[in-house]
Amino acid sequence: MVGANGADADLVTCDICETLCSTRDESATHCPCCNASLHVRRSDSLARSAAFLIAAAILYIPANLLPVMHTDTIFGAQDDTIMSGVLVLLETGSWPLALLVFFASIVVPLLKLLSITMLLVTCWRKSTRNPLPRTQLFRIVEAVGRWSMLDVYVVTVLVALVQFQSLASVHPGGGALAFGAVVVLTMLSAQNFDSRLIWAAIETPHE
Repeated sequence: MVGANGADADLVTCDICETLCSTRDESATHCPCCNASLHVRRSDSLARSAAFLIAAAILYIPANLLPVMHTDTIFGAQDDTIMSGVLVLLETGSWPLALLVFFASIVVPLLKLLSITMLLVTCWRKSTRNPLPRTQLFRIVEAVGRWSMLDVYVVTVLVALVQFQSLASVHPGGGALAFGAVVVLTMLSAQNFDSRLIWAAIETPHE
């Protein structure tokens, strides 16, 4: 047999620790390393991943339109969105930080939404094209997920520093909450996506 997949060879990868396990013994239903339940394919993977993705896509809009922080000073009050914060950084000459915040807080979440959408659609349509690049794309989405929280970290540190120095009163806005929810939901969407479905549609040729 040429090009057999893991299921044909009675092998399955643990979802938790990624240990390659044999399922030839019918009693082997749990991973020998972490004792997690073994599944050849998760039947509800696409539905669960899509549900988290849709929620993240909806919240992505208020995350960028609502202010991420509200500042009260002796000169007045000011609300800043993610984009207005980037513009302020550019105006003050901090363009490296502005680019970093723009990329991590606007570009990365959008690319994650588009990437997971593409993975879900191709798996739903049982596409057999470019399985390896799609698998690599999924691994990249998983790896960069935590860096999307950069904007929330910046707001948190800024609030703590300003309050400590008593220079002004700074409070996180609704945009920060929505943005944090987008990050968490996209991470949950990626975690619930069974990457083995990318290869499931490939027919196994026989000699």
